Amino acid sequence: MSVEDVRDESAHTAPGETATAGTCRTCEAHHSRAASPRSYVYALGQIELHFPNQGVEKELAQSISRADTAGLTDRQALSTVLNLPENRYLARQVCYVFTVQGVEAYLLVPRDPADYGLLAEAIRPDQQVTALDCVIGVRDPLADPGPCVGLSLPTVSVDQVYSFAVTDLLDAIEKPERMAGETFDRAAEDLLRTVLRASGNTGATDGQRALTYLLVRYSAIYQTTFERSMDGYSLSSIDVRPSSVDGARRVVDVVFSYTSRSTDVTEKKFVPVDVTDEYPFHRHGISDYYDHR
Repeated sequence: MSVEDVRDESAHTAPGETATAGTCRTCEAHHSRAASPRSYVYALGQIELHFPNQGVEKELAQSISRADTAGLTDRQALSTVLNLPENRYLARQVCYVFTVQGVEAYLLVPRDPADYGLLAEAIRPDQQVTALDCVIGVRDPLADPGPCVGLSLPTVSVDQVYSFAVTDLLDAIEKPERMAGETFDRAAEDLLRTVLRASGNTGATDGQRALTYLLVRYSAIYQTTFERSMDGYSLSSIDVRPSSVDGARRVVDVVFSYTSRSTDVTEKKFVPVDVTDEYPFHRHGISDYYDHR
């Protein structure tokens, strides 16, 4: 199974506003923040911890030295101590960086300060290559690194974080009994991994958010891909296109193309996803797609 192309034709950019002459820099910044439309993020990757300065790093090291960490690796000790209630003050001072395929993409800050625990809990005891974090939030058009001055990254105000192992995601996929087994799990994991590698998906555009949503919340794409594979078809491309449906809401069609291994005939399936708000949702189930002539 391979994905030769993941195309996003639905990127949406709204025109900005120009500040009037004589506006102070601070006032202009506040005006731009208020006037700019919200840019949502729905992304898959991994959350990593950075220290904003040596003082915070040493303070955490002292907390680790006072805790019972015998038999733990350095990372296990760090994760354990950071998540202790008495160390929440440290959890609020370290920097949380979201990476996609090993590339730093966002600086994460919870919208509600009480949710720093969500980010701290994402710092796993072991650096699992099979672990993923799904981050949902709002990208700040005026990135404010706060204490993380050395990180020139866009800031995402996080509303929700889901942390899971790939195996947990596969186990959660609803599948008929006839699909159960290692063959289905291998096909599903192949789809997930191939899309993540091919797309460079940072969850920022409408199309990227729609695709990420389907990967983590819509099991029918895994079922369909498995069924087509058993019938001799390979997933050959994924396209994201603006929907032809008129209306006030933004909807994109995520189109999956399956090509026969023996005849080179291509069949297409699609799922329309509403991406108007922070939390996308599919408008109806996966169905046949026909190119408009």
